[in-house]
Amino acid sequence: MITEYIAHVKKDEAGGSQAPHKLEDHLNGVAELAARFAADFNSEELARLAALWHDLGKYSGEFQQKIRRETGYDVDAHIEGAPGRVDHSTAGAIHAINKFGDHGRILAYLIAGHHAGLPDWYSADSGGKALSARLDQPELLDRALKQSVPQDLLTQDKPTFSVAGGGKGFALWVRMLFSCLVDADFLDTEAFMDESRAIARQGYPTLKEMLPTFNLHMEDKAVKAEQTPVNSIRADVLRQCREQAASAPGIFSLTVPTGGGKTLSSLAFALEHAIKHGKNRIIYAIPYTSIIEQTADVFRDVFKSLPDAVIEHHSNLDPNEETSKSRLAAENWDAPLIVTTNVQLFESLFAARTSRCRKLHNLVNSVVVLDEAQLIPPEFLQPILDTLNLLAAHYRVTFVFSTATQPALNTVKDTFGRTTRRGLNSVHEIIAKVNELYADLERVEVTLPADLNQPGNWDELAKEIAQHDSALAIVNTRKDCRELHQKMPEGTLHLSALMCGEHRSSVIAEIKQRLKDGIPTRVISTQLVEAGVDLDFPVVYRALGGLDSIAQAAGRCNREGKLGDGEAKGKVVVFVPPKPAPRGLLRFGEDSTKDVLHDRPSNPLERSLFNRYFDLFLSKPNLDKYGIADLLKVGSKGEVQFRTAADKFRLIDDRETQSVFVRYNKESDDLINLLKSAGPERWLMRKLQRYSVTLYRHDFNRLLKNSDIAEIHPGMYAQVSTSLYDKKTGLLLAYTTAIDPASLLV
Repeated sequence: MITEYIAHVKKDEAGGSQAPHKLEDHLNGVAELAARFAADFNSEELARLAALWHDLGKYSGEFQQKIRRETGYDVDAHIEGAPGRVDHSTAGAIHAINKFGDHGRILAYLIAGHHAGLPDWYSADSGGKALSARLDQPELLDRALKQSVPQDLLTQDKPTFSVAGGGKGFALWVRMLFSCLVDADFLDTEAFMDESRAIARQGYPTLKEMLPTFNLHMEDKAVKAEQTPVNSIRADVLRQCREQAASAPGIFSLTVPTGGGKTLSSLAFALEHAIKHGKNRIIYAIPYTSIIEQTADVFRDVFKSLPDAVIEHHSNLDPNEETSKSRLAAENWDAPLIVTTNVQLFESLFAARTSRCRKLHNLVNSVVVLDEAQLIPPEFLQPILDTLNLLAAHYRVTFVFSTATQPALNTVKDTFGRTTRRGLNSVHEIIAKVNELYADLERVEVTLPADLNQPGNWDELAKEIAQHDSALAIVNTRKDCRELHQKMPEGTLHLSALMCGEHRSSVIAEIKQRLKDGIPTRVISTQLVEAGVDLDFPVVYRALGGLDSIAQAAGRCNREGKLGDGEAKGKVVVFVPPKPAPRGLLRFGEDSTKDVLHDRPSNPLERSLFNRYFDLFLSKPNLDKYGIADLLKVGSKGEVQFRTAADKFRLIDDRETQSVFVRYNKESDDLINLLKSAGPERWLMRKLQRYSVTLYRHDFNRLLKNSDIAEIHPGMYAQVSTSLYDKKTGLLLAYTTAIDPASLLV
């Protein structure tokens, strides 16, 4: 007869006798945490109930026998889908429906999914057993109820609740509740299994503590800044951001030309707004890793006196920048300032997996800055906008859309009055006189080709670029980058996604230092440098593409306004490459630009042109290409296809690509060899991310067939041929493939 019910077991310090985590203690501990998390959006009763019943199946004799048989310390006890488990999550889901009928289905999603992830209601092709089928197993509850389950645990009052956002907000609300449950489950388990990790999560500086440090940094920066027109404008942008921080929470746009100081000014707004309105944290979401590393470095410099104030969370993170505390904070974003990627943010908002969902409840009552907002992927734009509206209206999230080229994210109707795009609700601009600001910061002259439809050739373009001591040329594809670079004089630098992250970071640092030292510098690059990377060239060439891309490229030209006597302007030359952009979003952008510039305006970057450009551009792709909104519509009895929606919401479709570890330097060689001999470990894989290149499947398959790469561990591939990686241009492919900008969103 079982007299003590156990949730988890760990060994004592000597590794001998084992200490049990009592099941009732675990259920109550998780319930207390989950309810506290969900109180932020008035759903604590449901979160508490889900937590009390989430491990009801652990009362079964089968589970209790198994845990006694397999005792030992397992810090990863809650990794999803571990093999050989007794199903202990379905019992609580069935009990919830038995007690509360259709309302119990809400709890059933949470409880049944707390290990394997939120399920679909109906059977689908995305993997995982549908909830409707799992609930048709009453024997799983019967096994638990044969034991001495406390009656006060089983008998609970029917919860009162209201769905945040109503029917349209049901799916997000359930994911928020799910986040509260799974994070509470992880944390309570961790507190018992590894107290040192639980302690390490504590002690972050508060936003109130961070603001004086920020202010001192900005004061020191102002004292040291040269008295230039550009710096005067940046100071005014900062002032306006501080003043507008007192505004009521909601959705804001920060429209400032490149080089206008958006990064630190947006942080000033976020800090002061968060403190004024009692927000919990600030989250920066950034599209490209080349920008995220730069932004995180800027923030770390600001808060260098406050350890662990800045948490960087993305797959290409330099492990040397990580601490044990930052790794823990990246699991659930329980830190004051998070710098992450669009991929991490948006995919988490539509996720089903427990590891991805843990952080969601920490978005509640936060400030989210979307840097380079024009790069939100159009094919997922509608479900993203719908969700951002819900977060702002029902979860007290303040959004700041920060960019030099503000996308048109308003509601659009056709001639019959039908809504073709559901836009953002009530966006407030932070800058008072945007047009005047753009006029004041106009530092370049843009030259268009004589004929926007007449292709040029690389030889002539290379000769023209070579006439300049320092120039940056930005092209649309990796193949174009390689071909143009080959035509350039010796010493020209190359940047593309065929270079691993460590290589790209090194080259960007070299470019910045050369420009700072006044050394002639020519660079051929893909789009990875044009949004937010602080480069300042006197001349920039840009392949015909999206008008926003041309404007972003112009932001790398005369950035500081220091040419000549300060009155001279930089030179931006738009050229037509030999071949048009590949079909898809790049081609949409190119075609929309041709339409907008057809009349050859005197200033191709005039702000009034951008609304027309974005309306054209966003009218071409399907803004919900994969039907996410329909999958997340709630049926009459709470039916939602959570897992299928999550599977389809992939900003980077890794089914079409494969990462390969490359041999860039001795460290990469050593790491690859260690992976081959010892297998993967978390620290090792984090380091190897810096030495990975993402390939399309057909390029990958060709290299594999030619034995240029090999599988060194199941599902992990690395360079074999020593001649495959070039120290100047990266991974060598006989025929490089055009790559969509989204593939850079690592």
